[in-house]
Amino acid sequence: MIKLGIGGVCGKMGRRIYELASLDKDFEVTLALEKKGILHIGKELGKIKISSNPDGIFLVDVFIDFTTPEATETHLDFVTRYKKALVLGTTGLSESQMRKIEDASKVIPIVLSPNMSVGVNVLFDILPKLAEKLGEDYKVEIIEAHHETKRDAPSGTARKMGEILSRVIQKDISIHSIRLGDIVGDHTVIFCGNSERIEIKHQAHSRDVFARGALKAAKWIFGRPAGLYSMHDILV
Repeated sequence: MIKLGIGGVCGKMGRRIYELASLDKDFEVTLALEKKGILHIGKELGKIKISSNPDGIFLVDVFIDFTTPEATETHLDFVTRYKKALVLGTTGLSESQMRKIEDASKVIPIVLSPNMSVGVNVLFDILPKLAEKLGEDYKVEIIEAHHETKRDAPSGTARKMGEILSRVIQKDISIHSIRLGDIVGDHTVIFCGNSERIEIKHQAHSRDVFARGALKAAKWIFGRPAGLYSMHDILV
């Protein structure tokens, strides 16, 4: 059984990861972590209490982090100190924070992805092939939409799509962001040229798609050697 720690457990993503992990016989949640000041600190969550002490990471085998760049940076210190595996879905990370993750991956195994859904990661593989086949006669732009409380824009997923396509097209890709209501996550890639248009769209119907992907990653990363991995490694 994998001992699991969850960062931001009172958030929408963290809570759903906890709920799904609690139903999975392969996991035992041993750390439910939240930032200081949250009213739920000290309250019971299943068999454990919600904690604000990241030192509790020593209790886990794998730590899942879908929080903020600032919180992730703190958690990274502890998973590295205790040599625990990390599944990281936090977006909006700075260049210095990314360097810190790369340095940590020399010590611990890390799965890093801006989107843990299986469908989106398959799409990451398909997009460059489509761009190559269509060629320079087709222009491409990306539209992404999320809930109004999402901090970063463009989304990490849209940024990665743009980076993947830019390597093929050799041009920066325009990304348009929408922040409205309670949209879980929509990403549309539009290719247009030669009097025709191709649209590829991924819609997340609930956060379960990301939570299940994170738990899949947690099972895969457990016992792996140090290194920086992606969902592509898991799905191969």
